[in-house]
Amino acid sequence: MNEIGTVTDRDGAPRGKAARAPSLWLTVLALIVFVVLIALGIWQIERRAWKLALIDRVEQRVHATAQPIPSPASWPAVSATNDEYRHVSVTGRFLHDRETLVQAVTEEGPGYWVLTPLQRSDGTQVLINRGFVPSGRRAASTRQDGNPDGQVEITGLLRITEPKGGFLRNNVPQHNRWYSRDVAAIAAARGLHDVAPFFVDADAGSQSAGGPIGGLTVVRFPNNHLIYALTWFALAFMLAAKLFVTFGGGLFRRKTALDGFVHEPAGGPDVAARRTGSDAGTIVEQA
Repeated sequence: MNEIGTVTDRDGAPRGKAARAPSLWLTVLALIVFVVLIALGIWQIERRAWKLALIDRVEQRVHATAQPIPSPASWPAVSATNDEYRHVSVTGRFLHDRETLVQAVTEEGPGYWVLTPLQRSDGTQVLINRGFVPSGRRAASTRQDGNPDGQVEITGLLRITEPKGGFLRNNVPQHNRWYSRDVAAIAAARGLHDVAPFFVDADAGSQSAGGPIGGLTVVRFPNNHLIYALTWFALAFMLAAKLFVTFGGGLFRRKTALDGFVHEPAGGPDVAARRTGSDAGTIVEQA
């Protein structure tokens, strides 16, 4: 004999099944996602603290009094963390016949950076990014008046080499196409020796009239970490709220669904409908 129980409400209408709790594996997965979201939010808070410290450090370097560039003995230890954007000075003589043009887009429009080796008295050389020229002044003959021949002192910001080309574009030295300021590659292509592993972005004030436009270095560090952190924490909060509603609300609904109902076994082959009290629910069983 098969027995099929049907739960009806106080008015005799059948009532649907109570919502089931999510399966165990789905619950575990949700908890893992919650932990990951919290971890991502904390990580972004830590990244924000690091970025603020970096911005403060760079601001101090940029506005400090210019100091001589690092000595050749310390060149292997030069790094972005310790040295980039330091305000430095260097003295020497430009080798204009070995300049390199690197494609650039600046506030002045599209054009080129002019990188010229500076020959120092100790025999070493430093690449100087003298500044920007538009495409119409690409040829050196169009800016002869701005190319000093004698000893010069250049002040500017120390920059770290940019190997492997620019965004989605690789340098092609054999065709003299440059998209990034790769010191080692430029030195090899121009036959330079004892070259510093960094270059210097020249200040506007250290350039000759009629030469490239210096002082266009963009010092900007995006700092959206707080927004990212709030996003991760908000997602974690919404997931936690969903879990609470699913488990807490599900238990409440199941308890409510069972209140006022009494299960009575069938008393014979006929359908039996019994009511306990004047407003109780009815359990109907069929034999």
